[in-house]
Parts: sequence; C-alpha cells; structure tokens
Amino acid sequence: MDVSCAFPPVPSTPDHVALAERLGYRRAWVYDTPALQLDVWMTLARAAERTRRIELGPGVLIPSLRHVLVTAAAVATLVDLAPGRVNVGVGSGFTGRLAMGQRPNPWTVVARYVRDLRALLAGEVVEVEGAPTRLLHGPGQAPPRPIRVPIVIGTGGPRGERVARELGDGIFTVVPVAGFAWATLLTFGTVLDPGESLDSERVLLAAGAGAGVVFHRAYDLPGAPGRPGLGDLPGGGRWRAAIEAFPARERHLHTHRGHLTYPNDIDRTVLTGDVIRRFTFTGEPAALRQRMDELAARGVTDIAYQPAGPDIPRELAAFARMAGLKESA
Repeated sequence: MDVSCAFPPVPSTPDHVALAERLGYRRAWVYDTPALQLDVWMTLARAAERTRRIELGPGVLIPSLRHVLVTAAAVATLVDLAPGRVNVGVGSGFTGRLAMGQRPNPWTVVARYVRDLRALLAGEVVEVEGAPTRLLHGPGQAPPRPIRVPIVIGTGGPRGERVARELGDGIFTVVPVAGFAWATLLTFGTVLDPGESLDSERVLLAAGAGAGVVFHRAYDLPGAPGRPGLGDLPGGGRWRAAIEAFPARERHLHTHRGHLTYPNDIDRTVLTGDVIRRFTFTGEPAALRQRMDELAARGVTDIAYQPAGPDIPRELAAFARMAGLKESA
C-alpha cells in the first residue's frame, strides 16, 4: 500500500508538504474548499517549488467552482513546475459545495467535465458554453500538448464509481471500495502515544475534526448508502438540536466551520473518546498497522492521511513511523 497525505490549503501547507516528502510520503493531496481555506492551485504551486519527488494534486476539484479551461491551464502550470509528479482528483463536491449551501453536482456534470478536461489537455477542441474551446498556448508558454496526467474520481457511491470505471484512472474516497487498481482512501486521526487516553485534549484536537465530519455528512446527506444517519450517531439528536437553532438559510455556515481542521463548538458537544475511536484512524501503532493490512485486503491501494491539530509535524512524523516510511535527507 502507498502512504500519502492530504492537507487543507492553508499558509503552512507548502512547508508541511515538503516535510512529508522528507518523511517518505508518496503523494500530497490538497483540498478544493474555497469557502473554508485558501486556493488549492496556489498552494500546490508553492508546494511544488519546495519539493522534488513527492507527487502533487488537488483532491478533489469540484466542476462548478472552476471553468474547465481554467482548470486545464492550472494543470498545465503545475505540470510545468512539477513534471511527472501531477495527479488530479475530480468529484461532485461535498464540503466545497455544501459549505456554500449548495448540493453536490450531478454525476453527469462530473463526467462531462472529466471528458472535456482530458480533451483540452490533449490539445483537442471541445465545445464549452456553445463555443469551440481549446488551449491556445504558444511555444514556450506552457508544456507541449498532449499533457497526460492521471485523473482519479472522488466517489461516494455507485454512480460515482461508474464514472470512475469509465473515465478515471482510480478513485479517491472515504470508505474502502474494492475492484480498482488505484484506490485512495482519505483518513483522519492520530497515532497515540503509549498509554495515551482517547479523551485527552491532544487527541481531541488532532482527531476531533475527522470525527466531526461524520455528523456533518449525516446531516447534509441523509440516507447516503452505507453511511450512518444522524440518529444512529452518539449524541446525534443533541448535535441536530444545536445546528437547527440557527435559521435554516444559514445553517451551512455553521455546520462546516472548522471542517476537517478543528472541532467547532457544536462538534465538541458530541465528541468523545468512543466517537473518535469509532470514526477515525486513531490508535497505537501496532493497532493501526493491523488496520492498514485490513484496508489493503479490502481493496485500498493508497492511504491518504490528513493530519490535524496544533502540531502537524508531530502528526506526520508519528504516522510515517507507524507506517514504516523511510525518511530521506
């Protein structure tokens, strides 16, 4: 199994990607969540300038947030900065859409976007908004076409998986899915110190946001296949009452505050050691190594660990040691 990492696009991320490279992580993914953090492409460009080996890419882009021609130019820019190291993830939009009060894009939109993006990078003409569109970069202005980069699809169920099988090189998901040659699983949590309690403040800050997202998803996307409903979660009723104290029109502004980076005040009312144990990749090293073996047996080929909390270098280093990565000079 490959061991990769994932980050929100915040000011410290380029330096953390450089550290991840030294620690031996294979890939670094950066989220596309403009309502919550900075720009994904600027962050990746800054990371490219600080690194030489680690693979880089957005995980995952949301079609409605970026014109496909703009995305093609951004991919070309990153390929110019980090040739041979670029991957691209595309999805329907979870946080990046829901944090704006919008539903995820239809999968037909995602499929069209991926087709058009591949065609533009290949140097072909595609019709966008009723007009022929093409990358017109001249000699020396961009890498020569065709530009070929792997594209993985951020899936969340059967429809996304169908798009991935037809158009993608792999999948990017938060639940294990078998049957793909490249299956990246996004994980959150923390490696415990010997004897450390799951209820400690350090663990809450490092893993609490990863557990909190389970409540966000259960509320925003009720009935998602294979996912617990809010009523199935410990404290789910209490969490619902707290979020529904806000006017319906603005609830999304509160649901996703701190999403995947820190536990917000509402999430803190339901986060316990047991919730963190159940819904995050948290434990002592031997237990986590066993879980990695189990995930590999379920079809995961790449685990993408997103560190959180006040000490990201500690989280990256502890996870790398647990996973047996080899640090470079």
